[in-house]
Amino acid sequence: MTSTVIERKWHTTAEVAEMLGFGLSKTKMLVITGEIRSVKVGANRRILPSWVDEYVERVTSDEGSWAA
Repeated sequence: MTSTVIERKWHTTAEVAEMLGFGLSKTKMLVITGEIRSVKVGANRRILPSWVDEYVERVTSDEGSWAA
């Protein structure tokens, strides 16, 4: 018998908030404004890991332009 491990494909807003070290309200606002991409599944929002990476990449590259 072979067992299959299913890897998580997406995260909840609360999980993303914890990953980024942000509050839930701030993370929800980033999702609402589209700064972090998400998809609605039923009544809930889900965020792909690559979308979290895109957000981090964008924020860190923007910061480099004014940091001295």
